[in-house]
Amino acid sequence: MDLHEVQSHLHEWLQEAAVAFQKVPGSAVLIRYVRSSYQNDPVRSAIELVLFIFFIRYLLSPSYSTSKQNYVKFTEAEIDELVEEWTPEPLVAAPTAQAEADLEKVPVIVGPTGPKSRLANGKTVTNLASYNFYNFNANEQIKEKAIQTLRVYGVGPCGPPNFYATQDVHMKLEADIASYLGTEGCIIYAHAFSTITSVIPTFCKRGDIIVADRGVNYSIRRGIEVSRSTIKWYNHNDLEDLERVMRKIVQEQAGKKLTRRFIVTEGLFEMTGDMNDLPKLLELKEKYKFRIILDESSSFGVLGRTGRGLTEAQNVDPTQVDMIVGSLAGPLCAGGGFCAGSRAMVEHQRITSTAYTFSAALPAMLAVTASESLNLLQSNPEILQQCRENIRLMRAQLDPRSDWVTCTSAPENPVMILVLKPEVVKARRLSIEDQERLLQECVDEALANGVLITKLKCAPVSNHTSIKDGVWTVTPALKVCVSSGLSKKDVEKAGVTIRHAVTKVMTRKTNNKLNLPAA
Repeated sequence: MDLHEVQSHLHEWLQEAAVAFQKVPGSAVLIRYVRSSYQNDPVRSAIELVLFIFFIRYLLSPSYSTSKQNYVKFTEAEIDELVEEWTPEPLVAAPTAQAEADLEKVPVIVGPTGPKSRLANGKTVTNLASYNFYNFNANEQIKEKAIQTLRVYGVGPCGPPNFYATQDVHMKLEADIASYLGTEGCIIYAHAFSTITSVIPTFCKRGDIIVADRGVNYSIRRGIEVSRSTIKWYNHNDLEDLERVMRKIVQEQAGKKLTRRFIVTEGLFEMTGDMNDLPKLLELKEKYKFRIILDESSSFGVLGRTGRGLTEAQNVDPTQVDMIVGSLAGPLCAGGGFCAGSRAMVEHQRITSTAYTFSAALPAMLAVTASESLNLLQSNPEILQQCRENIRLMRAQLDPRSDWVTCTSAPENPVMILVLKPEVVKARRLSIEDQERLLQECVDEALANGVLITKLKCAPVSNHTSIKDGVWTVTPALKVCVSSGLSKKDVEKAGVTIRHAVTKVMTRKTNNKLNLPAA
């Protein structure tokens, strides 16, 4: 067959194909589209042709089964050998020598926790390691109410609240706290730590923005981590830096979809003991349209004329604070925590807060104890004044007179945070581990002389990328808790004992890295 015959047959085949194609419905439209497209833009037609060929090739290409096993097969002997050689990762890191030493020296109290406590070794000590600031633990009125409640309501509610374990004493306590603080409503939780840890993710979700103080406590950090919100940090108790962060957020959000924005901070900071400036905080909140979650776990029952907290101490209307979170387990000698605010905010937590919905309700005895403690603080403000007088006496023995430590706590704070002076740390080139060791020796020395104090204990900052700020480091410190249950003589004597213990430890030759003379 010559070339002319091939061309003739090809022409006939194309004619037959064209006739057959024209019989297909819609073929005329397609032909007109191709002709007009080629005339107007031949490059486009070429590209479409390439894509069409690629699509046909893709349909005709062979498929591969994903169910086939394509990994290397081992013999039974090889599998056994690999299993024997495998070493699992430890569940927890090995404790440090300092941690092991701390665990071995934990004092065990026998009997009630009071200003004077008896240890398991038979020694009676002055207890300055307890949050029993007003000695409510020994108050006969509270004890009698607690015993009576125990006989009527039993040991525990045995179920979660808002389903079948909400009791009348729970509702009374919520009403008492709301009335005490001056808020519309209140909700109580069975566990103090879980309160703020659950409140934050109840309202803050992915996509929301949280601006938090770098010095907030561990329970707040856990709540922030669980919320999965966008986290912005500001320098500890630096409201100018807070405003800088808030202004930047507002500028970045301009023209975008409005997001919920929160400030999360504390009234009295657990890690440093200092106090927040609430009026200035509220001014920034209104200026930049943020909401405030204020953790008053360390300030509720402590600050203010009747112990109402930071709002009373700084003369602020509590309804201006969106959420006030506090603990009932400290000076009130009860247990659990609370969140106070608007009624809508409270009711939202009853069905969405995990720590409230999935935990057993607060035992009735503890609810009544908290109500009675609040009643005593309201009717007897002199209780707080007596405690503050003891705080003043203790500070007079420690902060100005000691050459080694300084107190970072607010003057009204019964929890005195004592850190080594910066010049001492710098002169002796003390690392964080060195400071921890020295302060533990101070605790041991004070205990040997009849005064029970403790170190500041805090969990490590989470490595979760959303909350790791890479800047904040908790400074090692001693923690001295002052009680109104001690006489002035006892307080002064205990202060002298602590000061002498610190001096004795710091002037030991083994603790002087550079063999510097004692200050």
